[in-house]
Amino acid sequence: MTNEAATAQAAEAASAPEPLPHGLGASLPAADARAKTEGTFPYAADLWAEGLLWAAVLRSPHPHARILSIDTTHAREMPGVRAVVTHEDVSGSPLHGRGRADRPVFASEVVRHHGEPIAAVAADHPDTARMAAAAVIVEYEVLDPVIDPEQAFEAEPLHPDGNLIRHIPLRHGDPEAAGEIVVEGLYRIGRQDPAPIGAEAGLAVPRPDGGVELYLASTDPHTDRDTAAAAFGLEPERVKVVVTGVPGATADREDQGFQLPLGLLALRTGCPVKLAATREESFLGHVHRHPTLLRYRHHADAEGRLVKVEAQILLDAGAYADTSADALAAAVGFACGPYVVPNAFIEGWAVRTNNPPSGHVRGEGAMQVCAAYEAQMDKIAKKLGIDPAEVRLRNAMATGDVLPTGQTVTCPAPVAELLQAVRDFPLPPLPKDTPEEDWLLPGGPEGAGEPGAVRRGVGYGLGMVHMLGAEGADEVSTATVKVHDGVATVLCAAVETGQGFTTLARQIVQETLGIDEVHVAPVDTDQPPAGAACRGRHTWVSGGAVERAAKMVRTQLLQPLAHKFGMSTELLQITDGKITSYDGVLSTTVTEALDGKELWATAQCRPHPTEPLNEAGQGDAFVGMAFCAIRAVVDVDIEIGSVRVVELAVAQDVGRVLNPTQLAARIEAGVTQGVGIALTENLRTPRGLIRHPDLTGYALPTALDAPDIRIVRLVEERDVVAPFGAKAVSAVPVVTSPAAIASAVRAATGRPVNRLPIRPQAAVVTERS
Repeated sequence: MTNEAATAQAAEAASAPEPLPHGLGASLPAADARAKTEGTFPYAADLWAEGLLWAAVLRSPHPHARILSIDTTHAREMPGVRAVVTHEDVSGSPLHGRGRADRPVFASEVVRHHGEPIAAVAADHPDTARMAAAAVIVEYEVLDPVIDPEQAFEAEPLHPDGNLIRHIPLRHGDPEAAGEIVVEGLYRIGRQDPAPIGAEAGLAVPRPDGGVELYLASTDPHTDRDTAAAAFGLEPERVKVVVTGVPGATADREDQGFQLPLGLLALRTGCPVKLAATREESFLGHVHRHPTLLRYRHHADAEGRLVKVEAQILLDAGAYADTSADALAAAVGFACGPYVVPNAFIEGWAVRTNNPPSGHVRGEGAMQVCAAYEAQMDKIAKKLGIDPAEVRLRNAMATGDVLPTGQTVTCPAPVAELLQAVRDFPLPPLPKDTPEEDWLLPGGPEGAGEPGAVRRGVGYGLGMVHMLGAEGADEVSTATVKVHDGVATVLCAAVETGQGFTTLARQIVQETLGIDEVHVAPVDTDQPPAGAACRGRHTWVSGGAVERAAKMVRTQLLQPLAHKFGMSTELLQITDGKITSYDGVLSTTVTEALDGKELWATAQCRPHPTEPLNEAGQGDAFVGMAFCAIRAVVDVDIEIGSVRVVELAVAQDVGRVLNPTQLAARIEAGVTQGVGIALTENLRTPRGLIRHPDLTGYALPTALDAPDIRIVRLVEERDVVAPFGAKAVSAVPVVTSPAAIASAVRAATGRPVNRLPIRPQAAVVTERS
């Protein structure tokens, strides 16, 4: 080759486009990223249909009242109104609920919380619908609400099922065991709202067969379909849920009390009906994180090693059960944290009140107890005069240790390794005391803070969560992989909520089949169920189903070649779109091997079963666990109590990194959500009424509130029972970061900090404190 030809070839190679990321372990970009950033992604609020009507829901202004009468006459007579429905128009089951069917579609005799649906209206204009809903006359006998969960034990029953939803008494070890030192604490966790970026919206379209199609941002479409069919008095086959673009989900995304009136109105009018909730309606309608009261007593020896943990955990479920039983199981099961505790005695209760309903929010149960047990570890360290990180290291759990539920931790549990990683990471520099650095002060530019009043604190948090469902939940997902004309398509009812499942599914097929172009089909209930999009389920269960289906297609692809060359398919491998044999005799491309064939396979993934906790709180209730360590650095103005989170150093147990960029984004998002829990997010409900149900009164952290987040260590110790060995990554930083921030504020101020979010007065240091 001449020098000129070599130079030309080198120039051509240099100008060639970079190959796209491919397969597992690569940072494959999300397929919908461009549409979302350009604002062209179709969300439920963007839907339209010919002959569209608009819906509005009348909600109770009282947290507790007896309904004496409902008069819809004026609303029905308003021009443009096409239908008004109440409890009398529910032809099927009058009750629904995710965990337990105990919630009315429409209140009929009693309202049990502020915002409970009473009637719904369909009209030809959204303003008309809202005015008509306001014209429904409801006569109430206002009753005293039960708003204190401690009072619920003695109060008159708020529901036919009683006020106690679940009680778990956990007994583990010797009740007479005692330590040389004892620390106690009372802790309160506030009500966090998931506050989705996009409020609830949906479209219901009647079908010619008398059924209905619901276009929703559902995170569990088959459950929503079955609930709707039961309420409408229809067979499930006549109700179809089509999942639209989901504008983020850190909880049960869709309020079923919003979906059901929508479908009823479409069936009544025979027209498509759309409902786009206002922000206030969104706050009133969906579930929130359980406010929790926790009492703890820790016993430890003179070296700080735990001897016994005693705790009482009280979850405020609000008016209805929802998933409170599941949240309580997580709270009780993880009440001692990722520590070795030979003796534990925990009492857990979930009770009804007239507060807004609570339900599944990322890290439910585990987040509340983490804040409490980490505060207890700080107290032990202070009482013994040892480093807070050291006392945690002396008690850190490892693989093979036993939970207080009696379950052996068989998955990787590198807790000590995670804590050492964040402890040894260099601390951030101190802020400079100069005018141009005012923005570094708590309160930001133009804030009231004074540099001389600022104290820096360093704190730690160790958290753990369970993955998948618990206590015997049948976790299963089904997926189909099809290949035609060199293009692969994945059909799976796993909803993309921002957790990255559609990207992961593409990577799995690329890795297994060597096909670059992979599409994931839209989700609807014509596909087999895949379950809810929570607790990292879809990475494990749905990802596992996609992998199994792809491997079945791979066998179909390789079998003819293997037969031709007299070898087994195990001796062939697919790499970068090429099929080769172990001895190099066979070498061809996937495209050539396909040769116009159409291949497909369907597979299921079902993890190993679990069991319910018994009457002593014992049992193998959890499939797998994930762990996280966070070191928080905060600056606190001790005169006014303002807090600035300077840095959060994170080390996490991830099993295996499947998409580095996506994983880092999920961890950072979870940590930032925890900042909101720690400092600002508290949905206030005086006397059961939601105060300021808007994003002005409910303070979400913004980009200016987000601290520096340093992911200092990702431990890739694969869980052998999980597909790919990967673990869920989103929930455990949410669980851990509030506890770490509270620990840092305690270090800066010397104050106990026993409530989340942290109130300014809790961080003020006076001579007396």
